[in-house]
Amino acid sequence: LEFRRVLFRSMVAADKNDHQARFDLALSYYASGRSEEAIDHLLTIVQKNRAWNDEAARKQLIEIFDALGAADPLVADSRRRLSTILFS
Repeated sequence: LEFRRVLFRSMVAADKNDHQARFDLALSYYASGRSEEAIDHLLTIVQKNRAWNDEAARKQLIEIFDALGAADPLVADSRRRLSTILFS
């Protein structure tokens, strides 16, 4: 898992618009319990290209929010950030 994360990080560093690499990086962060980093990368995708891959980043964010639960402060903050991106 760490090797893949390093690979995805280098791919994102080489091309900030490689949404697939950023998405895969976000999933690897989430899988290792690093939800905040995962959410940050997914929000970046939504901000740069909301429609990418049939809105995969937004849909993944909703899944993470549901898994973490509404009471999690990270969820409340991240939902606000997502709303700002979507409605501004």
